[in-house]
Amino acid sequence: MENSLQKNADRFTGFADTYDSARPAMPGYPVKIITNYLGKTPDTVIDLGCGTGLSTLAWQGSCERVIGVEPSADMLAVAKKKETESIRFTQGFGDNTGLPDAFADAVICSQSFHWMEPVSTLKEVDRILKSGGIFATVDCDWPPVSLWQAEYAYMKLYKKVKALEASLADVSESFTRYPKDRHLDNIKASGAFKYCRELVFNNTEKCTAKRFVDLILSQGSLQTLLKLHPELIAQDIDEFKKEITAFFGTDEFEIDFSYRMRVGVKR
Repeated sequence: MENSLQKNADRFTGFADTYDSARPAMPGYPVKIITNYLGKTPDTVIDLGCGTGLSTLAWQGSCERVIGVEPSADMLAVAKKKETESIRFTQGFGDNTGLPDAFADAVICSQSFHWMEPVSTLKEVDRILKSGGIFATVDCDWPPVSLWQAEYAYMKLYKKVKALEASLADVSESFTRYPKDRHLDNIKASGAFKYCRELVFNNTEKCTAKRFVDLILSQGSLQTLLKLHPELIAQDIDEFKKEITAFFGTDEFEIDFSYRMRVGVKR
């Protein structure tokens, strides 16, 4: 399992800057819900699988301190540039954070829990959470809501990426992904939580044609293909870029990210 988790971390090597500039920042809604469920402002929040720190920064001013834990050295290097007195980042895995027992009021996985082995990760979450603490996973759906034609072009390219990923052994064996639709069931099955539920919400952000293109370029599946078999996908990416530029030109526009949040309150 340790090898699988390291492969997942290595999957995010080489495109941290694109990831950081394109991916959505975590909205304020999860912060609000977690704070309400706690019944107080949290002292310590752990952002597990924090990537470049986009989701970690959402807690600035809403807790005493937030610690981002990230296994990828590339992602962590970008996150480290965002450290402040109340925000810091450390290298670690979901099942081995290196943090003390009963340390955190809340642990959150934003766009990351599907890269972690759920049973061992939830044991670690149970260990580092205080009694009554909150665990939450937050995931957005792809693509974001925009022009249907742009969404169609995104899904067409991504469909080819997924087909190639499944058919090429060196690509399919380069990661282990755990189903997002099992997150809530896994949280319940851990036995660590006295109350669990799923929430759905959306958030609007500004976008440009370049950012829309970079959103799909920030996907690990596409980046793995570009590393191992660029000749199979490069032309499709070029065509996608032309389509998106034709749709949006140089204008700024709004996109909506749809989110699914699974929450557990520790016993």
